[in-house]
Amino acid sequence: MPSILTPLIAVFGIMLLGFIIQKLKVLPHDTDFTLNEYVYYVAFPAILFIALAETDIDEILQWGFIASFGITMLVTYFVTAVISLSADKKQPALAAIRGLNTSFGNTAFIGIPLMMMLYPGNNHAITAAAIASLLSIVMFAFVMVSMELDIIKQQKRHPIIIMLNALSSNPIVIGSVLGVAASALKLPIPDSLSVMMRLIGNTSSPCALFAIGMVLAKAMHGGEEPSETRHHIAIEMTVLNMLKLVFQPVIAYALLRYFNVDTELLIMGVILAALPTAASVYLLAQRYQTYGLASAKCILISTIATFITLPIIEKLLHNIN
Repeated sequence: MPSILTPLIAVFGIMLLGFIIQKLKVLPHDTDFTLNEYVYYVAFPAILFIALAETDIDEILQWGFIASFGITMLVTYFVTAVISLSADKKQPALAAIRGLNTSFGNTAFIGIPLMMMLYPGNNHAITAAAIASLLSIVMFAFVMVSMELDIIKQQKRHPIIIMLNALSSNPIVIGSVLGVAASALKLPIPDSLSVMMRLIGNTSSPCALFAIGMVLAKAMHGGEEPSETRHHIAIEMTVLNMLKLVFQPVIAYALLRYFNVDTELLIMGVILAALPTAASVYLLAQRYQTYGLASAKCILISTIATFITLPIIEKLLHNIN
């Protein structure tokens, strides 16, 4: 059994439990919102802060990894956008959401728990997930600005202001920046604070995964979009998921090798690039009433498909390296 399969089963098991609980209506309807808020504003910032603060700054500033992962997302996004614009001309908002579906992986809500399970006690794994999450947030902010400019024609704020506001108010960014600052300044972290932060941070994994299952259950009732043939939808979902689950990790591997990233970090980077589409994409699509139901389907299909693709990718990585 591939080593990644055991934590992967645990990850999907918790998500499936959240999905079933939501379908059975055992918990209040907005439980997923409460869990997401807790994880987003408390648990993730806590674990990212303490993991980064207790990691040497030279090990955090892995410029090869940062460049590789960032370029990988950009390449995947723009390839998707070009394909989308060639199929649906003069629809940049649709292209932006499709591009986000293929470039924005669930590096936070699935990536961090998965890295913690695959590499228990390894701060490098959490650091890799933190870097990937920060880059994903930048991509998300970029797409949000694109949507604002395309849909809200009378935009009064400058695009840079919109992006800076999105980044500066993001708790994951704040927790990570504080952690990096503490590491750079070599600030001593009291043992009691360290234990407290890790205890809080360790609750992020089950809560985040459970909430994703609930969100997916609710997303499948997100309303109807313009009617399309099943054949067209099948082709579209196949292309998007191939770009996310195959194209993106292949590009990541090539770039990580090009930048001469060490083997362990290379494997982490490819696995993070091969994660399914983040549930946040559905929330953004719903907010702008663009590609909402299709995004929910893409998230669900990519999440299920990852159960097959990730073990294959891990096997190939170990064979190649």
